[in-house]
Amino acid sequence: MSAFQSSSAFGNMPEVVKNLLIINGLFYLATIALEPQGIDLTTILGAFYWDSEQFRPWQIVTHMFMHGGFTHIFFNMFALWMFGTSIERIWGAKRFLIYYLITGFGAFVLHYAVVAFQVQQLLPEVSPEMLEQIKENGMGYLMNNRNYTDPTFGKLNLLYNVPVVGASGAVFGILLAFGMMFPNTRLMLIFFPVPIKAKYFVIGYGAIELFSGIADRPGDNVAHFAHLGGMLFGYILIKYWNKNQGNSSFGY
Repeated sequence: MSAFQSSSAFGNMPEVVKNLLIINGLFYLATIALEPQGIDLTTILGAFYWDSEQFRPWQIVTHMFMHGGFTHIFFNMFALWMFGTSIERIWGAKRFLIYYLITGFGAFVLHYAVVAFQVQQLLPEVSPEMLEQIKENGMGYLMNNRNYTDPTFGKLNLLYNVPVVGASGAVFGILLAFGMMFPNTRLMLIFFPVPIKAKYFVIGYGAIELFSGIADRPGDNVAHFAHLGGMLFGYILIKYWNKNQGNSSFGY
């Protein structure tokens, strides 16, 4: 069977992929609908750094279903459908959902581990009083398109008060799984119209994300280490399942 063999009818999609598409779509529509009412779902359901005044435990899960705009959700959901359909048909609904949630959680963990490291590098330059001021008032500045002029204060404010949203971590985990399960499947990319094997695409994409994350370019609002976290946790989970396949309750 071809790796991409699936019905074009929405009703015949695998259940988890179909329901994830619906849930993400509903969250996106709710974000748009509630904004005129003064309710910002992004600050409620997006994931903040755990020492931020804005952090709430449920954000560890809910941030996976929030998106920053139409392009963001479109490409994430397209990739979920394109790669996730084949994987769910092989793994089954239960294993696929577990994988999706764990890779999304892994994205959160690695991203904020890197944020914690960055915060610790900056804290010696900031007084405790100034840190409290950033935690209490910095969000308000950002919501009014402002930030501290001092580079250290401004960087800390972004680390503490800018949420991470999106299914990208889980989607990158799915991309990693596809590359491992169908390594020689040839992909044709819109921006690179030359067939490329899935395994090379995954390796190349991962390398780009690592380079981009280390470069930390000003104005780059992509959570590159979240993407890598989804891949890393996905790789660990797949290796664990393969090693314990005989004893696992989540058989292929």
